[in-house]
Amino acid sequence: MWRSCLRLRDPGRRLLNRPAGGPTACVGPGLTHPAPAPVRAYAPPTERKRFYQNVSITQGEGGFEINLDHRKLKTPQAKLFAVPSKALAIAVATEWDSQQDTIKYYTMHLTTLCNTSLDNPTQRNKDHLIQAVVKFLDTDTICYRVDEPETLVELQKNEWDPIIEWAEKRYGVEIGSSTSIMGPSIPAKTREVLVSHLASYNMWALQGIEFIVTQLKSLVLTLGLIDLHLPVEQAVLLSRLEEEYQIQKWGNIEWAHDYELQELRARTAAGTLFVHLCSESTTVKHKLLQE
Repeated sequence: MWRSCLRLRDPGRRLLNRPAGGPTACVGPGLTHPAPAPVRAYAPPTERKRFYQNVSITQGEGGFEINLDHRKLKTPQAKLFAVPSKALAIAVATEWDSQQDTIKYYTMHLTTLCNTSLDNPTQRNKDHLIQAVVKFLDTDTICYRVDEPETLVELQKNEWDPIIEWAEKRYGVEIGSSTSIMGPSIPAKTREVLVSHLASYNMWALQGIEFIVTQLKSLVLTLGLIDLHLPVEQAVLLSRLEEEYQIQKWGNIEWAHDYELQELRARTAAGTLFVHLCSESTTVKHKLLQE
């Protein structure tokens, strides 16, 4: 088995003994478990003291692995943390390496997405993920419109209509919008086309797509992001259009709204990066086959 090792940096921190029951199970070289580890609940602590000095990646039979000093990173269910691409491994390793004296798990969105992809805690298959994503069309943020006040009606029309028109033209579908509490009536053909499009992504990328959709509450904005039609900052602002309108009108709560905005941007950016890093090798292979 061919192996390569990449060390990011040596921050010169003291190695701490790892307490039992943490969110990662780290195993030293040559150690094996006599029996499978029990399934662990997805309830890691939000923070803990940093217990490693160096972060590196190695390539093994199952993919690219993350090493914290001499210990291999594990998922919450004690599976080996191995990702399909070197680029994704470097991104995850950077998350771990950027932690200071305290590990803040809630800032490590790429690691969380990888854990979900590896452990699949809800035991969903590809069809389940696709249906969950497409279902967001029924409640898509930018498809629901207000009928008053006129200034907000005009703002939604000016900002959201071009995105819907782009998606309709890009995928050859009909989406539309509505002021009804029931939302727009999405044609069955539209769902079929989008299901077929999403089926071209692998399971890992679909986990990322669902993650973005749940952040933005919009499949249309998510498609714009993944297709590089929208930057993250614009997609986030469009998903918060009514909230931003109210803030401009009534003012915001000091620091609270800014914090929420930055958090949403961070999660959306991480999800978008995750999708592209998980799709990169498949896309390149597809283009080479076409050539």
